[in-house]
Amino acid sequence: MITIYFDGLCRPKNPGGVATYGYLIYQDGKKVKSGCGVVGSGAGMTNNVAEYSALKHAVEWVSQNRFDDEIIIKGDSQLVIHQMNGTWQIKSETSKKFVAEIRRLLEGRKTRFIWIPREQNAEADLLSNVAYSQPGREPTDTPE
Repeated sequence: MITIYFDGLCRPKNPGGVATYGYLIYQDGKKVKSGCGVVGSGAGMTNNVAEYSALKHAVEWVSQNRFDDEIIIKGDSQLVIHQMNGTWQIKSETSKKFVAEIRRLLEGRKTRFIWIPREQNAEADLLSNVAYSQPGREPTDTPE
């Protein structure tokens, strides 16, 4: 079983700050990958863009590495979890693009999205903060 934890932030202001992300991937309880980075800064950057970017990066890695296991995705963003589950409407065009791309990457895989409290997502949160605190933050990804 694959378990993904993801988180993102946008500071010092949301929207319009510096958006960063962090994620961790476990296979059968053992960490196999973690990552973090800067999405971008200024116009178009939000907490939601950061959260979706974290999830997209993690799912891309799982897809590229051809894991066939069931995937459980955990995050503290109610918006992302509920939109990916299809229980909340998607109004933002940016979110619609992220959701479509992530669903495409997960197509044919048994996947569950589970909301968790912030306290249970501390390691992914730490990684998004690490990305924010890096000197000379340069975007490593751009929203689509």
